[in-house]
Amino acid sequence: MLKVSDLEVSFDGNAVLNGLSLEIKEGETVGIIGPNGCGKTTFFNCVSGFVSAFAGKIVFKEKEIQTLSPSERANLGLGRVFQNFGIFREMSLLENLLLAIEGNRKGASKKELKEVANDYLKDIGLQSKINSKAGSLSGGQMRLLEIIRTLAFGAELFLLDEPTAGVSPKMKDDVAGIIKKLQQAGKTVLIIEHDINFIQKFCSRIIVFNEGVVVLDDTPEKVRNNQQLKEIYFGQSA
Repeated sequence: MLKVSDLEVSFDGNAVLNGLSLEIKEGETVGIIGPNGCGKTTFFNCVSGFVSAFAGKIVFKEKEIQTLSPSERANLGLGRVFQNFGIFREMSLLENLLLAIEGNRKGASKKELKEVANDYLKDIGLQSKINSKAGSLSGGQMRLLEIIRTLAFGAELFLLDEPTAGVSPKMKDDVAGIIKKLQQAGKTVLIIEHDINFIQKFCSRIIVFNEGVVVLDDTPEKVRNNQQLKEIYFGQSA
């Protein structure tokens, strides 16, 4: 579904991605970990179109997308969920969802659209807040809304950037629940996360970035026990 080849990105002459390559198959759930500054979020920005690479190729659903805008990539089915909550806080939950739903349901009545939005909110336990401003939600509830809105828009590949950041332990379980629903629906999911214990619940593979390249790509168990991972995080003496 996604193939990235020899991706290179620099800021002010400092290389962030150094010829990074990876491939994700349709229906996979894959975790991405690595130390701060290793290029994880830049990679997501590049794939979703918010940062331009000066070299390399990005192929999504057998189509080269590196020259497409973020909105064009989204319309192809590429869904980005940001670390700092990409929702419209001054809008209600209903309004947030209608923005995503309307484009996929041409000719539907307002009543029908509202019913669809209510069903999505019911899936995440927020239907009682349908008319509340999104900014009134907790961090975990905002995360759930953003993920379900991305699903409502029609995303097939989800880029989740630290979905549990700023989320309470209880809401962390709810975020895990919505990720499992994405899996059950056959969606492809990429998760940037520092908590390897969290992502190994879902992921068949974990990819480790370091200094802008992929240094490990294996099962969660093998990655956890790999000496190279310990060296990356803790130094040679670990």
